[in-house]
Amino acid sequence: MKRRLLGLALAASSLVAGPASAACEEILHLADRYIVCTYDPARETIRVYGVPDGSSEALTYGAVRDLLRQDREFLVFGMNGGMYHPGYGPVGLLVEYGRERHPLNRDAGEGNFFLKPNGVFYVGKGTAGVMETEAFAKARPEVQFASQSGPMLVVDGRIHPRFLANSDSLYVRNGVGILPDGRVAFAISRGVVRFHDFATLFRDALGCRNALFLDGSISSLYAPEVRRNDRFAHMGTVIAVAGGLPY
Repeated sequence: MKRRLLGLALAASSLVAGPASAACEEILHLADRYIVCTYDPARETIRVYGVPDGSSEALTYGAVRDLLRQDREFLVFGMNGGMYHPGYGPVGLLVEYGRERHPLNRDAGEGNFFLKPNGVFYVGKGTAGVMETEAFAKARPEVQFASQSGPMLVVDGRIHPRFLANSDSLYVRNGVGILPDGRVAFAISRGVVRFHDFATLFRDALGCRNALFLDGSISSLYAPEVRRNDRFAHMGTVIAVAGGLPY
């Protein structure tokens, strides 16, 4: 009888958890700690959300949760997904549900976004990728969701050429990379780190040949598995992993 009750309890918990089960862990790299969460785009629902058309209000994780509930889904994981202008409009490419809401930005400028090479995180049908902007413009892969940011952290296995191993620019940073098996790895530092060290996390510790910086000043995370809910974060773009609610 006890075994039967245990089996029923496990079945019920799997319904609540949904198909996307978070896989977050803390990693120590070069004396700094990072939270790394990995998801398989072939099995789990990864999306990019921007501020709704006509709105100048920032996105929050609470707003994304409310949006998902309309389709009987829940938020498994969330991370700020790229840079934005005042008014929270995207600086670069934004694609939602196959619709290009903002075009690819190949301009020159000031700030991290324009520290070339920059790049694009994208999700297709059962796949995901990180690609340098000019390569993305040439290949034009078919995507369902995409967000452009910059700079690239790792390009084809090489650290961004502008990063300095002894830089004194220290911030909490977050980014995204693609693991050798195709899973998506999202990482955020526990404390302040330099670009170079953050990039080596993706290349050397995670084995990513391509990785993209998402932000530093507003780095945030929603990951109940590790008890993180940065509910006061205000964002222009959110990368979310969604799970289905039981009927």
